[in-house]
Amino acid sequence: MRDNTVHVRVLSPLVTRGFRKLADLKALEYPGIRLSHAQIATGPASIESEFEVAVSVPGTLLEILRAENDGVDAVILDCMGDPGLRASRELSNILVIGPCQTGMHVASMLGHKFSVITVMRRLIPSFENTAALCGLSTKLASVRSVDIPVLDLEKDLTTTVDRLVEEGRKAVEHDGAHALIFGCTGLMGCASGLREGLLKKGIDVPVIDPVPTAVCVAAGLVRASLTQSRTTFPAPPEKELLGFDDLRGAMSS
Repeated sequence: MRDNTVHVRVLSPLVTRGFRKLADLKALEYPGIRLSHAQIATGPASIESEFEVAVSVPGTLLEILRAENDGVDAVILDCMGDPGLRASRELSNILVIGPCQTGMHVASMLGHKFSVITVMRRLIPSFENTAALCGLSTKLASVRSVDIPVLDLEKDLTTTVDRLVEEGRKAVEHDGAHALIFGCTGLMGCASGLREGLLKKGIDVPVIDPVPTAVCVAAGLVRASLTQSRTTFPAPPEKELLGFDDLRGAMSS
């Protein structure tokens, strides 16, 4: 952190260009917070499976090291699968934030129980597993899906928001949710539409947009001089690493 300005980098662990627009991130800046963006060069077009999480990790780790070398203060993984979160924390000396882990903990503070509204039904087990790893299984009311692929979310935003509102209503009225979390960072910017739609139905619950929330949390932790524990996330042991020349080179720089 230089000149009291916190530099947060949002790292998209996918290769689709234009998925995350820098202008949208710049809109999240406020005095003392600077945002930048990076994305991996090799990996999946989007992440909708455990396989795609796995193949995104090598490129993610490389970009984490580049961020550290660039003097970035904190990195946010731009995916609700939190791909490579634990490995990134072992590898890096700068703060690494996963929006899913962060969103769940914030939701558990703001409401008795929370629900995740994600893109595809196949991702439901992943969020249930994350809640368990976070110690929040008893706080998770449900995981619901709008059944729209990540790369199609912006094709018809009206339909996307309508489906979010309907699944959000069910999460509150049928599942007992007191707070809602987007289960995809591709939904960034839709929180106001979901909240307004729910208010029209007489439902007043917080809606957590994971990337903006993670930006605020990351900045706050950096300002408090806090980062991941080296007892929990010790540096990886030095040993032979075949087939990852770029990553090995970045580790030694």
